[in-house]
Amino acid sequence: MKFSLIAALVVVLAVAHGSEAASLVKRDVQAEVDRLTKIFNDISAGITSTTHDMVEKMNVLDVTNTTQTYMEDSKAKIQPLVEKVQVEAAKLQEQVKPFVTNIEDQVKPLANMMEKLFQQGLFWLERA
Repeated sequence: MKFSLIAALVVVLAVAHGSEAASLVKRDVQAEVDRLTKIFNDISAGITSTTHDMVEKMNVLDVTNTTQTYMEDSKAKIQPLVEKVQVEAAKLQEQVKPFVTNIEDQVKPLANMMEKLFQQGLFWLERA
């Protein structure tokens, strides 16, 4: 059912946009994967930066050894989570690649056919 909906969407895009449909679908999916990867990377960079800033501020304020140890332990606990987010983002991107390739392979013949029909239509219009 989902595949038929996707196929119908692809046909509509191909008709509406001619030979640009294949690259448009690929760009949309890839752009979404890139956007999600960037979000995950930004989150992990933000967490790391915030943790680092907090550790520095605590040192500047000359807080007790217990607090400094707590902050360092927190950073050590957060770092694996950051790495896990980065790994998951990479996995997501790898999982979407076959999907993008599959759509492109299915749309390319349709887009080529639409382009030929469009060119034939222009030929007939020029002759008229």
